[in-house]
Amino acid sequence: MEIKSPSFKNEDIIPRKYTCDGEDYSPSLSWNKVSNASSYAIIVEDPDAPGGVFIHWIIYNIKENSLPENVPKKEKTDFGIQGLNDFDNIGYNGPCPPRGHGFHRYYFNVYALSQDIPSSSKITAKELKEKMAKIVIDSGSLMGKYKRT
Repeated sequence: MEIKSPSFKNEDIIPRKYTCDGEDYSPSLSWNKVSNASSYAIIVEDPDAPGGVFIHWIIYNIKENSLPENVPKKEKTDFGIQGLNDFDNIGYNGPCPPRGHGFHRYYFNVYALSQDIPSSSKITAKELKEKMAKIVIDSGSLMGKYKRT
């Protein structure tokens, strides 16, 4: 599954607009439509965080094979249901690595699911991964980098 964004190319630097140093907008994303997929889920992870993998965004039960820029930061949207990130917020919070730590990698992981996930208030990435475990039929990721100066 190929994931694309008009905002940045795979392995490129994520523009400031999509980070805590800018507007903190979620970037526009699109991916191949997967036949037999009931819905899609996205988990954005930073594996380079000092305390281990840090979650920046969880959204699931996405019906289309794309998301627009700046998905509203609320649980239920027209695009899907958003969970709790590791900032303890609902919705997207972009790259915000500690200053002086160099580049961090941010993986925008998209999962095609054979069925929808039952809605769960303030779901975490760990809980979502458990619910998705047996229903992922395809996946892909887009990786962007960011560092603070």
